Amino acid sequence: MSLFLISALRAIIEMLGLCLLGQGMMYLIAGRKRASNRVYQLFSLITRAPRRIVAAALPRSASGLLIGGLTFAIVLILWLGLAFVRKFV
Repeated sequence: MSLFLISALRAIIEMLGLCLLGQGMMYLIAGRKRASNRVYQLFSLITRAPRRIVAAALPRSASGLLIGGLTFAIVLILWLGLAFVRKFV
């Protein structure tokens, strides 16, 4: 049962990481028109909660780029940590 929960949580974290990566790519590709792009809006909707949590921990002067990068780094560390835990459970 615990292996299933770890795998399910890892899948959710992986989806968040891929959405953050896709959002970053759309930031580079679409530029200023990204706000009207439906795919970017979907990625933004999916990643809104983790980005808000990270933004709450940072000073208000932190840029959106810093918040997105730090969110991706935290999600990546969580994903790797869950892979490590899954291997030894």
